[in-house]
Amino acid sequence: RLRLHDGKLIKDRRYHLRTYPNCFVAKELTDWLIDHKEAPDRETGIRLMQKLMDHYIIHHVCDEHSDYKDAKLLYRFRKDDGTFPLSKDVKVFVRGQSLYEKLVSVEESILKVREENSVKYQRTFLGCEMIDWLVQEGEAENRKEAVELGRALLEHGIIQHVSNRHHFFDSDILYQFWINFRRRRRLTELLNENSSRTLSESPDSPFCLRKLNPDPGNTSFLSVQTNKEIKIVSAVRRSSITSLTGNSNPYFSAAPMLVFPPVAECNPKSVLKRPVTNEELLSPGAPYIKKTLTIVGDAVGWGFVVRGGRPCHIQAVDPGGPAAAAGMKVCQFVFSVNGMYVLHLDYQTISSLIMTGPRTLVMEVMEAIE
Repeated sequence: RLRLHDGKLIKDRRYHLRTYPNCFVAKELTDWLIDHKEAPDRETGIRLMQKLMDHYIIHHVCDEHSDYKDAKLLYRFRKDDGTFPLSKDVKVFVRGQSLYEKLVSVEESILKVREENSVKYQRTFLGCEMIDWLVQEGEAENRKEAVELGRALLEHGIIQHVSNRHHFFDSDILYQFWINFRRRRRLTELLNENSSRTLSESPDSPFCLRKLNPDPGNTSFLSVQTNKEIKIVSAVRRSSITSLTGNSNPYFSAAPMLVFPPVAECNPKSVLKRPVTNEELLSPGAPYIKKTLTIVGDAVGWGFVVRGGRPCHIQAVDPGGPAAAAGMKVCQFVFSVNGMYVLHLDYQTISSLIMTGPRTLVMEVMEAIE
């Protein structure tokens, strides 16, 4: 957007006796994308700008077109007409970018290359250093507010503990900015943004969701299909990890359904008696204990189902599966997966982490003290 302003592609334009401020011509912008190597061809350029439309970044000046047309039509960045939706996620991201720019532009910055367990990490800082800096610079009124800001940055993937084992605390734990805001990004990266969510669907994969030729003696268990539809499948011993349903993530609004013969649809209920927040789980003296489970998957999967998000919980466990043998129980909360802190993630992301990870799964779970 700023480059287009500098190049005078964004300017006030007249059309049918009316002036439209701060807009660009779609066809001219497609030419610009190709000339500046932001897109290899017109088709890719159109796809990129459609992505920006889908994410409410640009729009037709009169909102008469919901898609991006490579024609002499006027479009505008929502930031230029005050219609850009500032959701909580966007506000946290912008705040993180602002803090990063402020930190890297000062002398004697707390952001440094540091080493932990013989591994060097870029853009690192100690939790207590960040708290001191936020209060000193007026970015937070007190240490409590600074901790809350740090936790929001971590939960939105802007900062992280260097080995993904801790949430954000006012301590000498080492963190880093996960996003390098000064790295120049190319628009074509938008077309690959969902690749990390791709799950293995190969029938030969040890992480596949169901066995194609199961043994006759196996019992029924919920098998979750990749189309998010859930069925009771006879002779399928257990499912791999994925969610029964339940959706706390606004970007995944399709609600899965249970299907029984004869066809009857319903929403499976959560096994939790009441909702539990991350703050409740992590508060000092909370009635929860942490357990580490090592689960070796077999040709069918790991034998448990996850549901919900922020935090996710164990919805079902196959009594004859690897997870049950490792000590997994329903109602436990998923704290980490293979060393990565995941309390802030939704079940789709956790599913992806497990399905694309090693066969031997190491999970930390939090369990209520009876």
